[in-house]
Amino acid sequence: MLEATSYAGEHVAVFGLGRSGLSAARALDTGGARVHAWDDDESRRSEAADAELPLADLYAARWRDFAALVLSPGVALHHPEPHPLVTAARDADCEVIGDIELFARENPRGRIAAITGTNGKSTTTVLTGHLLQTGGMTVAVGGNVGVPVLDLPEVSADGAYVIEMSSYQIDLAPSLAADVAVLLNLSPDHLDRHGSMEGYVASKRRLLERQRDRQVAIIGMDDAESRAIHDELKRSGRGDTISVSAGGAPDADIVVVDGHLHDRRRESAGAASLADLGRALDLKGAHNWQNAAAAYAVARCLGCSSTDAADALLSFPGLEHRLEDLGAVTGVRFVNDSKATNVDAAGRALSCHENVLWIAGGRAKDASLEPLYSCLANVAHAFLIGEAARDFAARLDGRVPVTISGDLEAAVPDAHARALALGVPNAVVLLSPACASFDQFDDFEERGNRFKELVKALAAFHESEGASAPDGGAP
Repeated sequence: MLEATSYAGEHVAVFGLGRSGLSAARALDTGGARVHAWDDDESRRSEAADAELPLADLYAARWRDFAALVLSPGVALHHPEPHPLVTAARDADCEVIGDIELFARENPRGRIAAITGTNGKSTTTVLTGHLLQTGGMTVAVGGNVGVPVLDLPEVSADGAYVIEMSSYQIDLAPSLAADVAVLLNLSPDHLDRHGSMEGYVASKRRLLERQRDRQVAIIGMDDAESRAIHDELKRSGRGDTISVSAGGAPDADIVVVDGHLHDRRRESAGAASLADLGRALDLKGAHNWQNAAAAYAVARCLGCSSTDAADALLSFPGLEHRLEDLGAVTGVRFVNDSKATNVDAAGRALSCHENVLWIAGGRAKDASLEPLYSCLANVAHAFLIGEAARDFAARLDGRVPVTISGDLEAAVPDAHARALALGVPNAVVLLSPACASFDQFDDFEERGNRFKELVKALAAFHESEGASAPDGGAP
């Protein structure tokens, strides 16, 4: 764990005691700050008390006494309106920051690669760590994925921190200047928290704007918003910019063409590809090819050879809850893509499979399902859960057959039974919700883990039924 020493001896409020909030409170406490921690959820306050962190009701606090409010990224900073504690802090000229800002103020010795984008940032973050570690570098991976940034181990000057950053975290980390900053792609997401698409894009681009001379920006070229940011940076004379594309963009520096990775900065015309990504079984689909191109670019910037970085792409073991293959039950394959919390991400998952029994729904973030309509030819039947179930059913009416299952406990056996009844080859039950999880689960991980538990139970049931059938045959 890293100590946060920048507020030693000062009063600091910490609001929101999820993983990153608890991590920030511990790091501040260890670093000598006088911590006042609070959460509206009593169970989280109890967890903080068990960790011997000092609690204080921040709604009754004297904000002039505080040097800073360390805010959970899940708490509204601007839209639809600031949280009341944010307003109270600002009225008292108390700065509002997040755990990644505390990390940045410690001036960590290792180089920093910060990765953002609407989709693919978790896969790219973990994949980048895999490439660097395979290449022999000491690496710490975390942030918005896995381990909170202040819980990461210290890394020496020849190592690297690879950090996933959401738009919320970027807004709360005003002094972070990453040695390598990655913007993968942009599509509508979290607009309720940013007010508009323009506000969302502005938040993401701040990660690049805060960089200093000789720090590198890596930008995807496969959507109009990201390309516009790339082109604007180039017009401004910024030369430390690398463009990546999974769609074979002719002006991209690192590009995937027909599934093959090319680094145009080091290749002559017609040179052989660096890697056949068709052989990377856990990087399926064009969206993962963009992730691979970006991770390769980061690894090269941080000192990996092109050969080592490209070869390591083929040994990537995949990311939990992102197109995670759970195996087959009586010939029907199950895939956990619980991390697909928006429509664009779900569309990417649907494009990777045929004969899909699709489990979708939760708390909707998008007003339209239109971006994934082109993928519905791959869907044999949709099983809908959560708050969005009836709305999704209306939007999918006439496009695919629909069952409102309500929850995962019903949807998993529903989908499996329908796959068996259809008798189609290579049937896949795909959990790719296109929604946030907060109506029925704490987060996408809990949703994905529950899906895996249900699949495991289903497999055990069919195994026991098979074992009890005459001659050990199928029931």
